[in-house]
Amino acid sequence: MANQLGVIIDRSSPVPLYHQVVQGIEAAIHTGVLEPGSKLDNEIDLAAQLNLSRPTMRKAMDELVRSGLLVRKRGVGTQVVSSQVRRPLELSSLYDDLTNNGKKPTTTVLSFSHMEADAATLTALQLPAGSKVYHFTRLRKVGGKPLALMENWVRDDIATMDEAMLANEGMYAILRRGGVNFRLATQRIGAVIANEYQAGLLETEVNSALVTMERTATDDTGRRVETGHHVYRADSYSFEMTLVQR
Repeated sequence: MANQLGVIIDRSSPVPLYHQVVQGIEAAIHTGVLEPGSKLDNEIDLAAQLNLSRPTMRKAMDELVRSGLLVRKRGVGTQVVSSQVRRPLELSSLYDDLTNNGKKPTTTVLSFSHMEADAATLTALQLPAGSKVYHFTRLRKVGGKPLALMENWVRDDIATMDEAMLANEGMYAILRRGGVNFRLATQRIGAVIANEYQAGLLETEVNSALVTMERTATDDTGRRVETGHHVYRADSYSFEMTLVQR
């Protein structure tokens, strides 16, 4: 299995041996060599194939399980959970990113209202008192598997939207059609453990890891257009970024 996966151990490298195993198996998962549901050999056999100690192999497997790429099942062994959706950090929508990568997302609108904005939303979108916004929550799936639970607030003086539109296309596409040219966004990425509500909708375990993203987007006229809070299954989703020395 190890040779088939192309995992190569370089004992002269400063990278710890266990992490070289992690990197090799991650690469096999992300490139599709290891497909979702694939079963790995047991740790003793993998250690022997790579000429590593069992504790080193165990440490590598533990890290892959913690990262959500592998799962241990009693009576079955260690399996690949899924290939993650890897999203670049740029001003784009999840819907666009998925469709541009050949995936076919589906959206269920869980709630939708056109309401007077509360104080927090007025501040986030820099709106005057009494302004109304669209407030909605959506569940997005890929291949029938829940990926993201998304709550958004959008100012209502730019574009008209309703539940049917949000169920069939991305929010950013609707806003662009209304004349919005997105310019920048402030974004915060974090993590939480799933509560009962989130776990039920995302079909994961209570207290399992979720990736969080809070974003407020601004258009080219300086208007804050939308703000939102999203949570994603950590075993199916990650952000990807490039760091530049300044």
